[in-house]
Amino acid sequence: MVDDEIRHPLAYARNERGWSQEELARRIRQAAARRGLRSGTRGSRVSKWETGRVTPDEEESQPLIAEVFGIDYAAVAHLGWPNWLPGQDKPLPLGPHNAVPSLREALMTSLDRRSFIAYTSGALAAFAYQWAVTESGPSPRWGTRLAVDTELLDWLETTGAELIHLATQRRKRTRRLLGEHLTTVTDIISEGRYTRSVERRLHTLAASLSQAIAWQKFDERRHASAGRFWHAALHNAHTAGQRDLGAGILSDLAYQMLWLKDARTAAAILEHAIPRTQHPAARSLLHLRQARALAALDESGRCRQALTAAEKALGAPSYDPPPAWCSWMSHADLAADSGRCLAELGQRHQAHRLMDEGIALLPDSRSKTRAVFLTYQAETYLQDGEPDIAAATAMQSLDLATQINAPRCVTMIQDLEPELSPYAQTTPVAELLERLRATA
Repeated sequence: MVDDEIRHPLAYARNERGWSQEELARRIRQAAARRGLRSGTRGSRVSKWETGRVTPDEEESQPLIAEVFGIDYAAVAHLGWPNWLPGQDKPLPLGPHNAVPSLREALMTSLDRRSFIAYTSGALAAFAYQWAVTESGPSPRWGTRLAVDTELLDWLETTGAELIHLATQRRKRTRRLLGEHLTTVTDIISEGRYTRSVERRLHTLAASLSQAIAWQKFDERRHASAGRFWHAALHNAHTAGQRDLGAGILSDLAYQMLWLKDARTAAAILEHAIPRTQHPAARSLLHLRQARALAALDESGRCRQALTAAEKALGAPSYDPPPAWCSWMSHADLAADSGRCLAELGQRHQAHRLMDEGIALLPDSRSKTRAVFLTYQAETYLQDGEPDIAAATAMQSLDLATQINAPRCVTMIQDLEPELSPYAQTTPVAELLERLRATA
């Protein structure tokens, strides 16, 4: 779905990059020159493409446009104009008929458009609203199918939970296994016959596996693919009637939007998700992510209200264990992310205290989270005008991120390089910059 004010996916792609029509034309000419070709593309020609009056040539112009936007040419050849451009994708409407198609779409990852999110901001906000107001229902079943073997389902659930647990620390080893496991579950949902209780288990498992894969894609900066897996996860959580899981998946999408500098959409998504959470741990996590979005929007009062709500929910008693997807939520996360919020709001002394507290409380098993929190600290030290301490802290984060193969954490540290470079004469900064050049 293209946002209302951006009618064509080429215009959407261009606006996402902040380019005028003339700037896009200039980049196309540059791409042609790199290939030893000449292109006469001007802004007026781009305008004709965007209004649909002219279609760019398949042999010359479309490959150049794909190169400019960093899109795999396989998508151009396979999908055709303008379907390979970002902004053309839209979430499938929620409903039992779309749970399996959403999984099939996510599993087709070879044509991932890495440079873009899969769906526009408006489409995601509308999708969150649809989830909030739509009741779940059973998916269609036919009597001629074979009954699902419940012993096999038990094994699939147990193995799936183990794979999800290992997904962060053993990324390379689990990537393919998670995908194959989800494919198996998808086939069973599509081909099997089952009771409503078994159906709920199957869709819950599909949602959890999709969510784990989405986080792996997100950590690898494959945002389009991550978005599709979160989209599939939400469809299946909805079909299973898992409201907390669905709210958590929406908050993952909101976190992605926050990472992509769209805090307003992140906040809008969370407005739909938070009122429908049930477990206190789930509600605490969503309020914490809401606080992050509000801090980015410089809404200090509302941010503090969200932090207070997160703390209150985390301390609320519950007879049920927290859902698996947020079972890690703890006072360490509350403290460190609260510190991150306060740092964005300019209250850095209190921010350091809270981030120190959060890092100290983290168990050793949560290496990736520790790397992220250390990077938060490094960013704040830079804002304080202490580049040496910032570099030493970032080096700790880089060591952890490299050890567990967490590319998103490495990217966060690399993003500090422009601000650190003026201090390259000092030893800690020079050592970090050298390490970063080696990992580039």
